[in-house]
Amino acid sequence: MSHSNINKVTGAGLLITLGIIFGDIGTSPLYVMSAIMGDKPISETLIYGGLSAVFWTLMLQTTIKYVILTLQADNNGEGGIFSLYSLLRRRFPYLVVGTVVGGAMLLADGIITPPISVSSAIEGLTYITPEHGYAYDLSQIHTVPIVIAIICVIFLFQRVGTNAVGKFFGPIMLVWFSMLGVLGFNQIIQHPEILKAFNPIYIVDFLQSSPNAFLLLGAVFLCTTGAEALYSDLGHCGKQNIRVSWIFVKISLLMNYFGQGAWLLNRVGTSLEGQKPFYGVMPDWFLLVGIAIATMAAIIASQALISGSFTLVSEAIRLHFFPKFTVKFPTNIKGQIYIPVVNNALLIGCIFIVLIFEESAKMEAAYGLAITVTMLMTSILLFYYLRKQRWNIILVYLIMTVFVVVETAFLIANLSKFADGGFVTLLIGAGIILVMYISYRGGKINQSMVVTEKLTSYRDKLRALSQDTTLPKFATHLIYLSKAKADDEVESPLIYSILYKRPKRADFYWFVNIEITDEPYTMEYKINVVEKNDIIRVRFRLGFRVQQKISVYLRMVIQEMVDKDEIDLDPYYHAFIDKNHLGDFRFVLVDEEMSQENELSIIDDLVMQAYDNMKVLAGKPEKWFGLDGSVVTHEMVPVIIKPRSTVKLQRI
Repeated sequence: MSHSNINKVTGAGLLITLGIIFGDIGTSPLYVMSAIMGDKPISETLIYGGLSAVFWTLMLQTTIKYVILTLQADNNGEGGIFSLYSLLRRRFPYLVVGTVVGGAMLLADGIITPPISVSSAIEGLTYITPEHGYAYDLSQIHTVPIVIAIICVIFLFQRVGTNAVGKFFGPIMLVWFSMLGVLGFNQIIQHPEILKAFNPIYIVDFLQSSPNAFLLLGAVFLCTTGAEALYSDLGHCGKQNIRVSWIFVKISLLMNYFGQGAWLLNRVGTSLEGQKPFYGVMPDWFLLVGIAIATMAAIIASQALISGSFTLVSEAIRLHFFPKFTVKFPTNIKGQIYIPVVNNALLIGCIFIVLIFEESAKMEAAYGLAITVTMLMTSILLFYYLRKQRWNIILVYLIMTVFVVVETAFLIANLSKFADGGFVTLLIGAGIILVMYISYRGGKINQSMVVTEKLTSYRDKLRALSQDTTLPKFATHLIYLSKAKADDEVESPLIYSILYKRPKRADFYWFVNIEITDEPYTMEYKINVVEKNDIIRVRFRLGFRVQQKISVYLRMVIQEMVDKDEIDLDPYYHAFIDKNHLGDFRFVLVDEEMSQENELSIIDDLVMQAYDNMKVLAGKPEKWFGLDGSVVTHEMVPVIIKPRSTVKLQRI
């Protein structure tokens, strides 16, 4: 679906939205009610109160906060906490702290989504027993190897893209949500009194039922964990398709939750003892089919989480929160990307979670803690966004107070999960925050040492070098990537590389600056001709979602300049070269390394050492900028940020 059409509500658009957006929140019925019931004796207070809490959580958090309000905070059609920060960072730069924390915790909690979804689905195999009419008994089957195998296949498949199977995601999820609704409705008609749970008074009874009842809100929260991912995936389908399809999704989810509640009414006074209400509502003859559909839905939910993580990290990279990891585009589908480092990290993290917790019931205890932090950070950013949009300040404070109170309650309840496994996702999140801090702070320190020179001061020397036939020609077009923001300046190391390190004679010297805009799909450029037919500076303004194919873009710029007679290539052609040929290109990438001459504080020194080491993970710069390695030359220059104090030597 093209970017220009994603906000048009169409049948195809709604189907695609089902397959991409609602995988995470759509598989929540697999484990939410079993998490609320736990091993406690089942009571009507627990059933009605838990269901009422689920309904009002979906209403307040998912529907009102995310589907209605937060989706309005789109950055030219793009969503997610980093896109929201892009809209605010110029006016409220201090929001960078909340953005880093929220983004890191979202990535950390995402590591547990594939394991808990796939495990919950596969554990349905334990219901295949003679008691349920089957000839064989799988009640003791060890699901861990199966779950790990499925997760490995999901992640290994990322490198080739999901173009081949992506078209089936929508129809499969349509079947999934339809199945949820039908199974739930079948139970509701047997116990229509379960519909009383819509009354929020049951939440009060629920919270007063025991001293520890408040902590069960941590289990209730699992029903809305996919809401943040829903916002992050906004750019794939558009807000209108999400809002319309959410009506169907929400009805299906609620029917299944209430159906599970109706099934539980028949078991008041007993305990689940490892049973899952989700599979309990299925007829015995349907179990194998239901398990198969649930497994496919869990795989799609995992795929949505992985794709969302790639999108999140790619946006963070362009905001300098991560090193420049290699970003690949496995298919021609807009927005589909693949980041090998992130893919491998997520795979290792997911396997780690499966091996530690083994069962989905144990994963439930660890799930949700980190995402509550993300939701709180999003609420803070949303508050500033609504202020920026000039909403009525009293209304803004009222809305935000409700959300912050609700989310703080969920956070306190989820803190009870800390010792049971919640610390795992928090530790992972803390590690991601550290990486983001090092990348952001290291980049700031690095940028502060940039010493620039006026290109006009070197115009004569560069022109003379270009015309000096006693030197071998290095290239027809010699290109340097420059960080200098002014249109008539470049960094000193670039001038040093051309004139002094090894004089490089070229017909044209190009200095290319890349500016990443806060808009996702900007594609603009600006030219400053310092010396006609010799020294030219080009500034590309690219959106944070645009692939940086600098070699391709520069050739387009040169061709346009030739067509408009702004530069003349004729004097540089040999007789046997086609006049339409632009000549050869050579990119010189000046890599920086920390000099021993620096005298930094202990913290900044550690940051810069880690910053340099993280470049190993980032891969080759030419891959990031879309350059052919055969036309790239690397040169190292020492970075002196803060010279050491003057040392006095005494001659003897």
